[in-house]
Amino acid sequence: MKYNYFGRSFLTLLDFNKEEISELLTLSAKLKAKKHAGLECQPLKGKNVVLLFEKDSTRTRCAFEAGAYDLGMNVTYLGPTGSQMGKKESIKDTARVLGRMYDGIEYRGFKQETVEILAQYSGVPVWNGLTDKYHPTQILADFLTIIEKFGHLEGINFTYFGDARNNMGNSLMIGSAIMGMNFTACAPSDLWPNQELIEKCYELAQVSGAKLKFTEDISEGAKNADVIYTDVWVSMGEPDSVWKDRIKKLAPYQVNKAVMEKANEAAIFMHCLPAFHNRETAMGEDTYKKFGLEALEVTEEVFESKQSVVFDEAENRLHTIKAVMYATLKEEK
Repeated sequence: MKYNYFGRSFLTLLDFNKEEISELLTLSAKLKAKKHAGLECQPLKGKNVVLLFEKDSTRTRCAFEAGAYDLGMNVTYLGPTGSQMGKKESIKDTARVLGRMYDGIEYRGFKQETVEILAQYSGVPVWNGLTDKYHPTQILADFLTIIEKFGHLEGINFTYFGDARNNMGNSLMIGSAIMGMNFTACAPSDLWPNQELIEKCYELAQVSGAKLKFTEDISEGAKNADVIYTDVWVSMGEPDSVWKDRIKKLAPYQVNKAVMEKANEAAIFMHCLPAFHNRETAMGEDTYKKFGLEALEVTEEVFESKQSVVFDEAENRLHTIKAVMYATLKEEK
């Protein structure tokens, strides 16, 4: 590999430049091709990694576990009640214990500060599987998917609908600004990313040629879009009390057939999942009973359409996470 990732942590895309991210995406594609060809690739055999989850997950856990096994590693999973971190033992102490036993640490939880402390004190690479502020491994999967559909990232018109101040809105804006994609946040103005991060992304965009736009107008947001992206309106860990207000505020920003028709003809729909697109889940049925809505951020019609690439994204979590673990744990000689 041209760039040296060995021993580095993966906490936010802000720590990587365009060329480094491009190389990780190229590596992801190579690992995916090997996986699909049935070729065994276990360059990290004998290494051990631990997965620290303060928030439950399907895709993140499965991608890290399956990816680690594919690379030949052993895995320990510690769920929300599986460790004493933050309860009987400080994050700093936990980091120093785990760093003596494992070659790498994944963290999925709440505070960005937690994953940064783990990286500072563990002495081994730490990977951010999601915090309230950033979700960088998801962005790699999203970008690999876009490359597979369009052949490139530069110049892609990307619109994010919904709560753009959350970890996905933040990370997609950062990634777009670095990679030269034109990013639009289509949301109520009080749900745009914070101004400090916006200014940082404007600086990155000046280098890459990306354009950033923030609008409350649905038609303007969808116009000329190659990618329409959305996420859940209420994030994991937020209290039930916010549902009513959030639904009222974001209902106009639901991705439906009318929105997709305003985008480019070849536009794709993306979502990091899970999605509230029907009543086939306990939460979906509960939402229907409380608010009378068959779907929230995206309709069933769009979710199940030919434009939807959400399961390609989901699979690509595996390949991009494998690339991050391989790059940061494999010492180039």
